[in-house]
Amino acid sequence: MDERRRPPGALRVSLDVTAVPTLPAGAGQYTLRLAGALADRPDIDLVVVARAADPDRWRSLAPRSQVLATAPGSRPLRLAWEQVGLPGVLRRAGVAVHHGPHYTMPERSPVPAVVTVHDLSFFESPAWHERSKVHLFRRAIRVAARRAAVVVCPSGATARELARWCRVEAEVVVAHHGVDTSRFSPVEAEPGADAAVLAGLDPRLGAGAPFLVCVGTLEPRKDVPTLVRSFARVAGRHPDALLVLAGGPGWGSRAVEEAVAASGSAHRVVRTGYVPDGAVPALLRTAAAVVYPALYEGFGLPALEALACGAPLVTTSGTAMEEVAGAAALLVPPGDPAALADVLDRVLAGGGADPERGRLGREIAARHTWAASAARHVDAYRAAAGSRG
Repeated sequence: MDERRRPPGALRVSLDVTAVPTLPAGAGQYTLRLAGALADRPDIDLVVVARAADPDRWRSLAPRSQVLATAPGSRPLRLAWEQVGLPGVLRRAGVAVHHGPHYTMPERSPVPAVVTVHDLSFFESPAWHERSKVHLFRRAIRVAARRAAVVVCPSGATARELARWCRVEAEVVVAHHGVDTSRFSPVEAEPGADAAVLAGLDPRLGAGAPFLVCVGTLEPRKDVPTLVRSFARVAGRHPDALLVLAGGPGWGSRAVEEAVAASGSAHRVVRTGYVPDGAVPALLRTAAAVVYPALYEGFGLPALEALACGAPLVTTSGTAMEEVAGAAALLVPPGDPAALADVLDRVLAGGGADPERGRLGREIAARHTWAASAARHVDAYRAAAGSRG
């Protein structure tokens, strides 16, 4: 969008999308969906700052925005460029507010900065991450808490943890993630469409075998090994049931491999790898239950997507997922294989589908739109713009 096409009175905001990988999950999906929702707003003049090799998807996703594809590709160079090169880009672009949606910001930003802090796991449990990332993101979060005009947190739980671990001088805005209910819904696009999608992932799924599914990158805090062990406890009572692990391997995923190998049920664990966006709703709405046993999350987007699909949801108590899902979910204590096995046994026996929980889950999902999330972010941008001086 050039100068002549700027909406009158719109706030010119830059969004740094340089950390979004080719196959996005979690925070990457958040940035994608937020960019699309912001680009649709007439009160926001969006400037998308992308990697030099990655302009096309952002022009397609946010066609009404200006895309500045100038950042280097590798993470070390990109992080250095954020401090040295990005401030000049922001000056030349004439933005009023800059948003760093993945923990970091230019420390000498020429304009007020908004930073999203997704979670405090780098402080809470550093063993869940690569050592190099722990130092990097601990420092980045502390800088954001002190120097950003506004910090956005995806849940109240994250906001409270930020205050516990950091000296917070920024204003804090809680903006829940959203869900696209046109994609994530209880109804398939046409009869047989879901079965065809599932058959492409594994023939047993397409043939109608009952299954539990866990969606997300396989990394330590997701606690997938506990899920595998819990499934193995009850697999003998449900001889046709499968466990589907739908996500690519992340750092520390070897523990998942070891748990599957030791489970005695490896032949009934379906490993799909990274699942394309279009296939995820079919998995969720067809599953006997969506199981999201994460020990810790800043929000837990797959849990909200499960509710939107009308799927029975099993997740962990005392987490951000409970904050969002509440009574719509079946809750188990984090890291408790016996309690999780009991719930898995119940849902595989047909006890997971509850009309009242399903109705409540769809109501919760209907309130959590990306448009609503974008509106809260715009509140943060306007607060930041008003903080200048």
